[in-house]
Amino acid sequence: MKNTKIILFLFFALSAFSQENKALTLKDAISYALENKADAKKAKLKVENSDYQIQEVRSRALPQIAANGSLTYNPDIQTTFLDSGAFGGQPGSIIKAQFGQAWSSTAGVSVNQTIFDQSVFTGLKAAKSTKEFYQINEQLTEEQVIEKVANAYYQVYVQRQKLIVIDTTFKNTAKIKEIIKVQYENGLAKKIDLNRILVKLSNISTQRQQIANAVLLQENALKFYMGMPIETKINFPKTSFDVKPQTISETPNTTNRTEYLLLKKNEQLLEYQKKSVVAGYYPTLSLSGNYNFIGQGKKMPLGALPSDGVYWSNFSSIGLNLRVPLFTGFGTRARIRQAEIELKKIKEDLNDTKLGLDLSYENSKLQIDNSIVTIKTQKENAQLAQEVLDNTKNNYYQGLASLTDLLDAENALTEAQNNYTAALLDYKLAEIQILKSKGELKTLIK
Repeated sequence: MKNTKIILFLFFALSAFSQENKALTLKDAISYALENKADAKKAKLKVENSDYQIQEVRSRALPQIAANGSLTYNPDIQTTFLDSGAFGGQPGSIIKAQFGQAWSSTAGVSVNQTIFDQSVFTGLKAAKSTKEFYQINEQLTEEQVIEKVANAYYQVYVQRQKLIVIDTTFKNTAKIKEIIKVQYENGLAKKIDLNRILVKLSNISTQRQQIANAVLLQENALKFYMGMPIETKINFPKTSFDVKPQTISETPNTTNRTEYLLLKKNEQLLEYQKKSVVAGYYPTLSLSGNYNFIGQGKKMPLGALPSDGVYWSNFSSIGLNLRVPLFTGFGTRARIRQAEIELKKIKEDLNDTKLGLDLSYENSKLQIDNSIVTIKTQKENAQLAQEVLDNTKNNYYQGLASLTDLLDAENALTEAQNNYTAALLDYKLAEIQILKSKGELKTLIK
């Protein structure tokens, strides 16, 4: 039994270790975010809640049934004074009479059924459109989550690449320091050269610390966009991004974009809202009915019989209720005018949104083209800077170049490599916008 526990412990420990050290791909990050980010969860809950909203509106078209009951005690029964002539007595003489009993109890059931109410019918259509609105909103929320996660993921990649570059620079500079130290000890190098290279190493260490902090900050931002606990340890795969021209055969139809469709659905809801206000001009017709028992006597009626001095009777009614609005003080007309203004406003929002989506697409396309050119140039610059550094090293070791030339060549290589990485980031961010404009952001998880 003890051995079994040890084996199980080792199994779960190894499983946890393998999961903790699993490389987090972009697809994994997006999939995790869609399942765990609060925005995505709330969007799903809104869709679920829309079903209950439909049920709530539908209930107004169904029979409304209610049970009712009451128990009343009258310590002082109302006294009424009547002309005795009405009862065959002497006209003009007054008699005193009490109507009612000390105790009375009523129990019954009532039913009300809407036959015609235009606002109810409009509300049902609006409720169904509301569900469609939340479904589109869920899709938009997912796209926004994907966009944020992808942007943050690439930002982490860039910072990590900078960390690799600075580590390589430190390693190479440390080698140069060892060589200069040996040369100085043998009288072949000056003390100032050794000091300069030591200062250079100190500056590189400071830069590395700053970049390492930037990596942690970007990783924390990525975890936030994923909905992942900040303390979770994540690892990233060692990979390089493919850079290839985007094949864009035709300009995408921005009216099919989720942002635009959401506004169109909102416009439809405003149309229903206007119709609901107009329904205030329509008559309403409903059917009502009730059935009741009433018990009265000198004792508490509950459980009492006529032999106890308590008498029971029943009464019922069926009614047809018609309501025709005649004058509302122009309130309905004012609400209709307000609804029309809201419709005009959302039409302007639609035009502005389409313009903004078209602008975003064109800018992204230009950024893609510019990034491809920049990447090619910076890659060539980095290769050239590496060649210059290699030649400068040889010349320095042979006494044909100064330490300043060597350090300048090393700085130029670092700058060229960082510029290349930055160009890659610009390309990937523009690529995300292109996918967004084409409505293809979800291809990142396929």
